[in-house]
Amino acid sequence: MEKTAQQQNPEFSSNPYSRWQQKRAIKKEYAAAKAGKGAQNTVKASEATAKAAKKTAEETKKAGEFIARHKKGFLIVGGIAALLAIFMSIIGSCSVMFNGMSSAITGSTYPCEDADMLEAESQYVGMEAELQAMLDNYESTHDYNEYHFDLDDIEHDPYVLISAITALKGEAWTIDEVQGILQTLFDKQYILTETVTTETRYRTETRTGSYDYIDSETGGIVTVDYEYDVQVPYTYYICTVELENFNLSHVPVYIMSQDQLSMYAMYMATLGNRPDLFASSSYVGKYYGTEYEKYDIPPEALEDEQFAAMIEEAEKYLGYPYVWGGSSPSTSFDCSGFVSWVVNNCGVGWNVGRLGASGLLGICTRVSAANAKPGDLIFFQGTYDTAGASHVAIYVGNGMMLHCGDPIQYTSIETSYWQQHFLAYGRLPNP
Repeated sequence: MEKTAQQQNPEFSSNPYSRWQQKRAIKKEYAAAKAGKGAQNTVKASEATAKAAKKTAEETKKAGEFIARHKKGFLIVGGIAALLAIFMSIIGSCSVMFNGMSSAITGSTYPCEDADMLEAESQYVGMEAELQAMLDNYESTHDYNEYHFDLDDIEHDPYVLISAITALKGEAWTIDEVQGILQTLFDKQYILTETVTTETRYRTETRTGSYDYIDSETGGIVTVDYEYDVQVPYTYYICTVELENFNLSHVPVYIMSQDQLSMYAMYMATLGNRPDLFASSSYVGKYYGTEYEKYDIPPEALEDEQFAAMIEEAEKYLGYPYVWGGSSPSTSFDCSGFVSWVVNNCGVGWNVGRLGASGLLGICTRVSAANAKPGDLIFFQGTYDTAGASHVAIYVGNGMMLHCGDPIQYTSIETSYWQQHFLAYGRLPNP
C-alpha cells in the first residue's frame, strides 16, 4: 500500500517539505469543515476530513480502512446509534489527524538545543562584526593612494541561518559540529573583492641647480645656486573595494541537495516551530501563524477554462515560502519557478521547462495594459540587481496578481512599489 501511495503522489512521499504541507492541508481542511454546526455540518466535517486524509500517507489510509471495516458495527443500533457512529468516526478521524499533525510538528521543529542555535547566531553575528571592522579600518591598514568603496549592507536573518545549518546537517547538531558550515555559509554570502588599478601620474618636484660666471671686477669665478621645478612620473594606486551581500537566503540552492533544500523550505515555512527564538525576525509575521487566503476572482474570469486551470494549480501553493531557485512543491519556489511550475502542470498543454523571468517574457507576446486579461503574465524590473525582467507573476484581473512574493500570495499591483517597477504584460503562446 505504501508503494502505491508513493506512486500516486511522489511529491508527498519523497521529501520533507511536501509531507509537511500535506499534513498541514489536512489540518486546514478539517478546521474549515469543523466550523459548521448541526448534524448535517458534522457529516460534512467528517467527509472533508476523509477527503483530505485520502491525500496523506499510509497511516491515514489505514484509519479510513478501519472505519470501513467496522461500518456495520457502527450502524447496528439504529437512528441514534447512527449519529453516535458518525460522532465516533469523527473522533477517530480527529485522533488520526492529530497524531499525524503531532508527527508533522515534531518533524518540522528544530531538533537542536536552544543554546546551540543561539550560539550559532551569535558567532555568525561576530563574524559579520569582524568583517565590518576590517572595512571600517581598511584605509589605515593598506597603503594605496586612493580608495573607492561599494559595499552592501552586512546583515542576515537568523531563521535563514538556523534553517540552513539544520538542513545541511540533517539531524540535531551542537555548535562545535557546525563550525565548518558557519564558515561556508559566511563565505558564500559575503563576497569581498579588492581591485587595484594603476595610473602614471606626474608630480612637481623642486630641484637645485648652479652655474658659474666670471666676476668682471675681480676676474674670479662665481658659483650661483638656483631652484627649478620638474615634472616627475610616478605610479598612482587606486583601490576599489566591493562587498556583495549575496543574501543568505539565496545560498541554499547552490550548496544543497534536493532533499536538503526541501528540508530547508520546511524549516523556513514553520520557523522550526520556534517563533519565540528570534522574535524580531520579519519572517515571524510573514510565515508563522499566518494564513494566506484565496482572492475571490470574478466568476466570469473563471469561465476561461485555461485561466481556471492555471488558478486551480496555482492556489495549491498559497502560503508556500519564497526559496531562491526553488522550482517545485518539494523545494518551494521563487517567482519564476512558481510561474513555470503552474504553466507546466496546470493541464492545459504547455511545456516550457524551467524558465527565469526573462525567459518567460521571451516566450510571451507583449500586450498593453488596456488589453491585459486574467491568465496573462505580468513582469517587473529592478526588484533586485539584474538586467531586464526580475520578477514575474500571474495576472488575475482587477489590478491583482498571484505571485511568489514572500510567501506565495495574492497582491495588488496598484501599490507604488509595483507601479514603479512595472515592465510589461505578456501573453503565453497557445498550448
